[in-house]
Amino acid sequence: MKDYIVRATAADSQIRAFAATTREMTEYARKVHEESPVACAALGRLMTAGAMMGAMMKGDKDLLTLQIRADGPLRGMTVTADAKGNVKGFAGNPQVMLPPNALGKLDVGGAVGHGILNVIKDMGMKEPYVGQVGLQTGEVAEDLTYYFATSEQVASSVGLGGFIIQLMPFTDEKVIDALEKKLSSVKSVTSMLDAGMTPEDILQELLGEFGVEITEKTETRFACNCSKERMEKALISIGRKDLEEMIKDGEPIEMNCHFCNSHYQFSVEELKKILAQAKKR
Repeated sequence: MKDYIVRATAADSQIRAFAATTREMTEYARKVHEESPVACAALGRLMTAGAMMGAMMKGDKDLLTLQIRADGPLRGMTVTADAKGNVKGFAGNPQVMLPPNALGKLDVGGAVGHGILNVIKDMGMKEPYVGQVGLQTGEVAEDLTYYFATSEQVASSVGLGGFIIQLMPFTDEKVIDALEKKLSSVKSVTSMLDAGMTPEDILQELLGEFGVEITEKTETRFACNCSKERMEKALISIGRKDLEEMIKDGEPIEMNCHFCNSHYQFSVEELKKILAQAKKR
């Protein structure tokens, strides 16, 4: 099954919801970054959130960045996503290993640690929107629920990977009470996915009694837009002095993309051409 996101409404548009399956992108990230199980779980959750939050944006060029900066051994994570389902991400220490937590499960919270979550939305304005909250648990879902409530004032329930259910400001109290009761009784999203449930099935399970209506289905994927040309621009931006030092060393250099782990080599001759470009600026 290809990864995809569904968007839905329920309770006469008093509720909006997103659900996604992201096993392919999570597995791709695991392979390219050689991730440990706990790093794979942590980054998979953040990429799933990025995919669904990217689907909330409207402009074709809008870009979302989720950034966790924390003191745990994972050394933080960065995920970017757009409105077309393209997602990429990396963890600072993808090989981190930790014993299971007190419940016998992967200790994502322990790997992430204490710190902050930055949500950056670049929507073509002069300045991007930046929301920042302190991490509550490091488990990602709870931290995003807290972010939506405090930074965007949207009552939300986040389950990764994953769903996001949000209440509109005009939601009736009876609907809120019934939804809270329903959500408190459901099993974990992981167990739903393990049982073979699709994103549509998950939303039907969570919101069926509220008259859920699927309004859109979008493919999502791990996609990196790095290239040798982009790396050249990065080299130009480091300045002439550093480029001259590299050329003086007389050795080719290699640059690595954090997101997809692609490697780009530049010979001394190529570095000389890049230096000439830098001097024209």
